[in-house]
Order: sequence, then C-alpha cells, then structure tokens
Amino acid sequence: MPKTKKHRASAKRFKRTGSGGLKRFRAYTSHRFHGKKLRNNVVIFVKASMVHSGDYKRIKSNAYSLEIIA
Repeated sequence: MPKTKKHRASAKRFKRTGSGGLKRFRAYTSHRFHGKKLRNNVVIFVKASMVHSGDYKRIKSNAYSLEIIA
C-alpha cells in the first residue's frame, strides 16, 4: 500500500495557530512598495491574516493529511 502524499503547496502557505485556526499570508507585500500608498493600504501591509470560515472547510479537506491540520 503506497503512502499518501501530503499537499506541499498547502503546507507552505498555511500555518496552524495555537487555538486551532489557520493563518495565511497576504499577497502584494513583498516588493514594489513605491506604487502603493501606505496610508490607504495599512491593512494590506499586515503580513499575516486568518483564513475565512468559508475557505477553512475547503482548505482542510484539500490538505487533510498535513501535520499542521491534523
């Protein structure tokens, strides 16, 4: 019987919090800040955010075999 492979893309994108939630990282925060106004986009520049409840079920079912979601 072959081993089940873990979904490596989900392992790289999501982390488990201490209370059991999933933490994700926001896009557009790595480079090219000269075209983005900090005053208007303070929320975007915060690096981490929580996964929404509607996406949580889909992500959990997609990556059921990950150690972080177990």
